[in-house]
Amino acid sequence: MNTNIKRFLSVLAILAVFTACKKDFLERPPLTSVNAGKFYRTSEEVLAGTAPLYNIVWFDYNDKSSFGIGDARAGNMISNDWNSFYQFSVPATNAAMQSAYQSFYKIIAQSNVTIENIDRYATDVPANVRNYAKGEARFMRGLAYAYLVRLWGELPLIYDNVAQGSDTSLRKNTVASIWEFIIRDFRFASQNLTAAPMAEGRLTKWAAEGMLAKMFLTKAGVNQSGGRNQQDLDSARFYARSVINNSGRSLLANYYDLFRSENNNAKVTNTETLFALQWLPLSNPWGVNNSFQAYMAYDPKVTESGDGWGRAHGASADLVKYYVSHPDDSVRRKASFMFNQDAYPELGSTGILYDVNDRANVKKYIIGTPARNGGGTFMTANIKTYMLRLAEVYLIYAESIMGNQASTSDAEALKYFNMVRTRAGVQPMTSISFDDIFAEKRIETAMEGVYWYELVRLFYFNKAKALDIIAKQDKGDYTINYVAGSSPRRYTVTYTSAYFPASESTFFLPIPANELLRAPNLLQPAVEFDFSKLPE
Repeated sequence: MNTNIKRFLSVLAILAVFTACKKDFLERPPLTSVNAGKFYRTSEEVLAGTAPLYNIVWFDYNDKSSFGIGDARAGNMISNDWNSFYQFSVPATNAAMQSAYQSFYKIIAQSNVTIENIDRYATDVPANVRNYAKGEARFMRGLAYAYLVRLWGELPLIYDNVAQGSDTSLRKNTVASIWEFIIRDFRFASQNLTAAPMAEGRLTKWAAEGMLAKMFLTKAGVNQSGGRNQQDLDSARFYARSVINNSGRSLLANYYDLFRSENNNAKVTNTETLFALQWLPLSNPWGVNNSFQAYMAYDPKVTESGDGWGRAHGASADLVKYYVSHPDDSVRRKASFMFNQDAYPELGSTGILYDVNDRANVKKYIIGTPARNGGGTFMTANIKTYMLRLAEVYLIYAESIMGNQASTSDAEALKYFNMVRTRAGVQPMTSISFDDIFAEKRIETAMEGVYWYELVRLFYFNKAKALDIIAKQDKGDYTINYVAGSSPRRYTVTYTSAYFPASESTFFLPIPANELLRAPNLLQPAVEFDFSKLPE
């Protein structure tokens, strides 16, 4: 084991100690964690200090809540484990919701610690490395707040662990304030991250600009009705175009290959990655591992490592209806969900694995046995988690060009919209509407924890339409069977339909009950954030 990995794991081990003990967002890790005064002395140590921001602090969200919220709540997935999420009946005591909430504030806390430690102790480290590391921390903090505000709405902005860490009188900040904070963090990141990563899998300027495009597209709807803020749409277009024209990134030729372990990072073969969580195929320290496959693989024979508990999880009936009525979209369907009698040669250790279930089980991020996929063990699949792909930036660009128009035939918008469709093997379009792009992103990113946040950004400026989409989603049960010998493949499906509408009062998650007990001022009306308090 080389020195860099040893140093990296030592940081993770220490971080695991204080994150495991963390009870709520007001309990901040001390500024002396990982013995900072003796640690941040070299460029190598500074980059090792930011390494945990790429995995362990995200674990509690990625472990279950990312798909429970991002896909089940969004109507892409059904499972008895997550029915309260897609039925919009999550209580304030729900453990998975509390885990996600704490995970995001853990990311924020560690980002704040990192920034403080760099400023205080890394005085002899070259400025470009210091600024790069602070850019990583600001990127992660901004992203954590982006999740928080889209899940809970008004929440406190924590930027100083010491000054705010013991203040139980903290008030929530307005949604507009939180979005301004997010934009400021990502702008800082875009100005200080480098065009090429300082190490494999690390952030770049293009990741920050891609996130700025995504955040501006969402922010454009805040406090709007019907239309969106044109200045924000223009900013989304500016940053998306910059990524497309300047990053050197390109779509991976085969959509299916995106979710195989050999294509984890751009440095190897994946030119589509802009940002991915960097999990390690290790179980010690706990939290550096990706547990997604353990919960989602439909049977232990898929993983051969003692996990594979996903038989009850699968595509929603709503998505199944789409796939059955769009057989031309079979490339993305098969890469995302297994239909009855689908063949997966890479998953069988002794032959081809066939799905024999009558539910459309999850395939995306299911890579099979450790022996065939670069290592790993129980609950430690060697696969990274996409947080932003170039394909999403293409769709953001197309939508930002269309803006508040009902539709567009703009050549540039069509070019990048159709590149996503053509890669998937579906026919290009000659004119596109908001609904076309919205639906395209849902299918392109199914089971990547994206679609709920798409519904949120629609809700910002058109509540009625977002609630109507949810009300019409079939979240009932079904059985699906392959019609033997059919080519192209056809299926018979029997549905037991069920619908669970949301309302304005149930759309956002409730603040966890344990947080309200510790900080009852969170029940008070939100206030605007005073940006003059922020350090330079």
